[in-house]
Amino acid sequence: MAQSLKRLMAQKPLSKITIADITEDCGINRMTFYYHFQDIYDLIEWICLEEGGQAIQGKTTYQTWQDGFVALCRATLDNRVFVEGVTHSLQREYIENYLLRMIYGLLYNVVEELSMEYGLSQASKEYITNFYKYGFVGVMMDWVRNGMKVKCSPSQGQIHLTHGGSMPSGYSPVVM
Repeated sequence: MAQSLKRLMAQKPLSKITIADITEDCGINRMTFYYHFQDIYDLIEWICLEEGGQAIQGKTTYQTWQDGFVALCRATLDNRVFVEGVTHSLQREYIENYLLRMIYGLLYNVVEELSMEYGLSQASKEYITNFYKYGFVGVMMDWVRNGMKVKCSPSQGQIHLTHGGSMPSGYSPVVM
C-alpha cells in the first residue's frame, strides 16, 4: 500500500488520490486497506515513521547522531516526490510531526549521554532535546520547502556551525 501511494503521488496530487486508487493499484480490496489504516493520512504517517525509524536505527549516540541525521536526510531525499507531495498539500503537518518525532528520538539519547555528569533533571533533558529538535526540524522543513537543493549534512553545512560543542558546554549552568 505504501508503494502504491508513492507511485500514485508521482502521477497526481495527494488531494486527488483516493483509497480506491490505492487498493486498485496494489490489487487488494478496501476492507484490507481499512484493516491496516484508518485513512490515507494514517498510511502517510505509517510510511514516515517506518522509513524514518529505519534510517536512524542504531545512530542515536553522541558519536553517531550526525550519521542518523544524514540518513534521515537521505531517506527524505530518496522519497522526494512523496515528501514534497505531502508537504505541498494541506497536510504538511504530517511531515513536520514525523520529523519532530524522529529528531526527538535521535537527539534524546545524545542529550542523555552528554548530561550524565551534570545530574540534570528529566525536565531539563527534555527541554534541551526539544530546543534542538525544533531547530533541526525548522532547518529540515526549510530545506524541503526550498526543493532539497543543498546537501543536507551536519558535518559540512550550517547545522554543524550552530551545534558544534554547544550541547555539552551548555549543560553545566542549566538546572531546572
